[in-house]
Amino acid sequence: MGIYLSTPKTEKASEDGENNKLRFGLSSMQGWRASMEDAHAAHPYLDESTSFFGVYDGHGGKAVSKFCAKYLHQQVLKHEAYIAGDLGSSLQKSFLRMDEMMLGQRGWRELAVLGDKMEKLSGMLEGFIWSPKGGEANDRVDDWAFEEGPHSDFSGPNCGSTACVAVIQGNKLVVANAGDSRCVLSRKGQAHNLSKDHKPDLEAEKDRILKAGGFIQVGRVNGSINLTRAIGDMEFKQNKFLPVEKQIVTADPDITSVELCDDDEFLVIACDGIWDCMSSQQLVDFIHGQLKTEDKLSAVCEKVFDRCLAPTAGGEGCDNMTMILIQFKNPSNPNAPVTNQPESSAESSEVDKSAEKTEQN
Repeated sequence: MGIYLSTPKTEKASEDGENNKLRFGLSSMQGWRASMEDAHAAHPYLDESTSFFGVYDGHGGKAVSKFCAKYLHQQVLKHEAYIAGDLGSSLQKSFLRMDEMMLGQRGWRELAVLGDKMEKLSGMLEGFIWSPKGGEANDRVDDWAFEEGPHSDFSGPNCGSTACVAVIQGNKLVVANAGDSRCVLSRKGQAHNLSKDHKPDLEAEKDRILKAGGFIQVGRVNGSINLTRAIGDMEFKQNKFLPVEKQIVTADPDITSVELCDDDEFLVIACDGIWDCMSSQQLVDFIHGQLKTEDKLSAVCEKVFDRCLAPTAGGEGCDNMTMILIQFKNPSNPNAPVTNQPESSAESSEVDKSAEKTEQN
């Protein structure tokens, strides 16, 4: 089966929402790809004072990206570091926790149900047999109880996903990123990258890969994937003598913290299907132009896809496309509580001196 379809799937799955501090629009489109492997999460009411947005770009299948969209924000919310007010640590630990949760019988079953492989049916059937009993089922996210079963020794998925997440709490914005999805802030019309694309040509990434026993061939890690950090991809995380952050491929994210101010207009999180076609500044300029005549943020995302979609299969503009656009309402009054409302569904340039950046290497 080829990578590309004969004609692109241009139907778009879109959503809009808001709270008293921000409004957002998002959209996703399969495009020329033979399958849709992106996923996303949008929770303007993660709790009474916090919003969470994430883009997950899968490769080798959709199971890991769907797993992240389902569980990563839940792990952030319940982590002791989050409860203590340390958003960065809770995000970092939750990224690494995804790999742990995908191991063994429980991980296999969850991935089988979320994925689109032949084992989907058997995974669903096995779920009835091996699911936690009684009250354990309701606590499965918190406890993630060990399960006995024919896949108890499952060493995790060989497919994987990027994860680019933004958490907004008061006037504080914290971005966690692993992979080549990207988060960009528009401040007074200027694009500020709040994440770094993790590619094999970065010296720090190349150094880690080589020290872990890997190699780079034609711009790809071990001749396989063209990004250096991801959730999943367990075949690149098998060196038992190294910690998780030193493996050939790691889920360890870079963390960036920013104090939002009145000059901040909007935030964009998007997969590389967008960034392959437009630079950060080009996208910010395009969005500003669209916002002059279009009020619906998801419609702006859709117009970005139309702008990026290639006319023929092959090359840039042929990837899956997912984008979340978050527009700030009241940056001058950051401490107003978020009104408790039903949350939305989960789907399937350096910043100037006011930004504080910490990288987890």
